[in-house]
Amino acid sequence: MEAKIPVVDFEKLSSDEDEVKKLREACEKCGCFRIMNHPIPLTLMADMKLVAKHLHDLPKEIKMRNKGIIPDSGYVPSTVTSPLYEGLGIYDMYSSPHALQDFCSQLNVSPHHRQILEAYGQAIHDLASNVSQKMAESLGIMSFDFKDWPFIFRIIKYNFTPQDIGTMGVQLHSDTGFITLLQDDETVSGLELVDDSNSYKKVPPKPGSFLCIIGDVGHAWSNGKFFNVRHRVQCKETITRYSFGAFMLASRDGNVEAPAKLVELDHARVYRPFKYEELREFRITTGKRTGEVLDQYRIDL
Repeated sequence: MEAKIPVVDFEKLSSDEDEVKKLREACEKCGCFRIMNHPIPLTLMADMKLVAKHLHDLPKEIKMRNKGIIPDSGYVPSTVTSPLYEGLGIYDMYSSPHALQDFCSQLNVSPHHRQILEAYGQAIHDLASNVSQKMAESLGIMSFDFKDWPFIFRIIKYNFTPQDIGTMGVQLHSDTGFITLLQDDETVSGLELVDDSNSYKKVPPKPGSFLCIIGDVGHAWSNGKFFNVRHRVQCKETITRYSFGAFMLASRDGNVEAPAKLVELDHARVYRPFKYEELREFRITTGKRTGEVLDQYRIDL
């Protein structure tokens, strides 16, 4: 069955209270939503997909030069546990002046492709920041600034072949960060989420849109209101699948805690403050990737 993914009109979020209410309901009940009528040009989205294909067609020894700044922020090759997945990454490409330059130098990126990467990265960073701010406003938290929050710009390829039909591209997980703003493949399916009945539901492609997925930090920051949806990618078709976008992590200082005003409105804090690095380290060392890390920070009420 297909998931009923809420669709949010980005242009209406600044003036339409009903659209803001729809956004909050999507965050709380579904944990993800589609963004339409956003400011990123369709031509830039198409150009970025061509760049993604070109970069992943590079020899593996060149892609291996894409080193991570934090764990899993650079090139991630296919592994025994995830044989269909590989990803390239740029960490904090707009606060770190050398991040994009280093990535392009390491992979011998042409000036034209660098221009597209720079324009797309800036555009999706701005969109992710603005969407996050609207999410905060839907909870009554006004003027909260997400522009300085670091993110990983990740470019993902799924190597689907006929013998892989029915196997996992990515195992079930929740994302660690605040949100993931994803340009998923507009033609190749495979993404599935787990709904509130614990059933897998297909997420159909929707050309021209971005999919926003709420992560563990988003759940904790919202004092448990936003749903950190679990999802996976399964091979459904015998064609290569590409997705890419901004994985917005946590605040610049790495502290994760619900805003004081939100705690006052809720009358109690659900999670004690913690460091984002602890969350990532827990997942890497234990292999537990479906939000269990948050249990250790939960306050017994």
